[in-house]
Amino acid sequence: MSNPLIESGKPLFFKVANPEETGLTPPADRKGQPVRLAVRSLSVMQKEALVVSGLTGAMWRLSSDEGAYLDGLDEAPCPLSFLTTGMVSAYMNEILALAKTRGIAIDDIRLIQDNYYSMKGSALKGTMTGGARDVELEAEIASPADTETLRALVYDAVAASPLNGLMRGVCDSLFTLSHNGAEIATGNARRLAANALIDPGDTFDKATPADGDWSGLIRRGAMTPKTQESVTLAGDSLRDEQDRILHVRGICTLRPDGVKEIEQHLYNPHGSIFRYLSEEGPEAGGQGRAPDAASYISAGIGFCFMTQFGRYAKIAKRELDDYRIVQDTHFSLGGASGGTGRPGEADPVETHVYLDTRENDDFCRTALDMSEQTCFLHAFCRTDLKARVKITKPAGAA
Repeated sequence: MSNPLIESGKPLFFKVANPEETGLTPPADRKGQPVRLAVRSLSVMQKEALVVSGLTGAMWRLSSDEGAYLDGLDEAPCPLSFLTTGMVSAYMNEILALAKTRGIAIDDIRLIQDNYYSMKGSALKGTMTGGARDVELEAEIASPADTETLRALVYDAVAASPLNGLMRGVCDSLFTLSHNGAEIATGNARRLAANALIDPGDTFDKATPADGDWSGLIRRGAMTPKTQESVTLAGDSLRDEQDRILHVRGICTLRPDGVKEIEQHLYNPHGSIFRYLSEEGPEAGGQGRAPDAASYISAGIGFCFMTQFGRYAKIAKRELDDYRIVQDTHFSLGGASGGTGRPGEADPVETHVYLDTRENDDFCRTALDMSEQTCFLHAFCRTDLKARVKITKPAGAA
């Protein structure tokens, strides 16, 4: 099998040295954190993205792949792990900022977050639908504060997170659709009340890595330990009929230099462990040495959506030569980290889809509809979800 991510000769993940030369700019600011993401397919499952934040000004090149469960090469993390990484990173930001505001001493902290999703139905019959379930968050905190004080801290930090705006309530995503360079009407997917943005085209090839060693930014480890839930194995996610639960875990800790380390485990479908670094920019007290939480969240949504196009075309045995998206997300600043004192907010995700295929317009509309319908992270946006919080003390702590 070809392996475009490796054959390109580029690092899989890097900070872009020349963002202005790519032509990709953030959208106009609405809420404090505008993020634009461009993604293109390199193979059925391998994808590359450029993500730029209007808050930090930084642009990152990120890559995604799938494991054997989707006949991928496991060269880079799966899409769902990016959302989990950005989400737990954002929670850590808000917990630490809110604890400082409230004068709560935290001697040590580790967050363990579990995200669950569902997939049920038939792709060929048009009934397959992705779903998202409530999040489980364990905060392991060494602190002189009592458990109830810490529980209130974590619950309030979750609400203060920018992702709260997509997680709570119903936030239906909006789309434009272009077929072979011409914009066409959407089908069931909700139409964005704006014209399609310019196709990103060769934008990706213009990005060059900033100086430095980027090999440690996101690293693949061993396979996730199997559990009783690890039942989706090689090729299973490409079956027409689906009825399964997906489970992704992120474990977030702090390095001595303040950079967050997130270890992602993929229990079902069964996949590899990946280790991420995340850090906010100077405007939030960081140095921007790794992607910020909102950039990871945006990448996860876009990567997951793109996977559904490739998967649907493969299941339906239809031609889809090339496909790209430009996605805009608009998050508020964190209620604690950004000093707003309010719950996090977000606008509906806006995605411009570009399909190159000899298939007709109706196929393109169906592909968009099925991709939105089966995308776990667009389901996350359109579902009212909660975080179920558990407070624990580190082993051996008083």
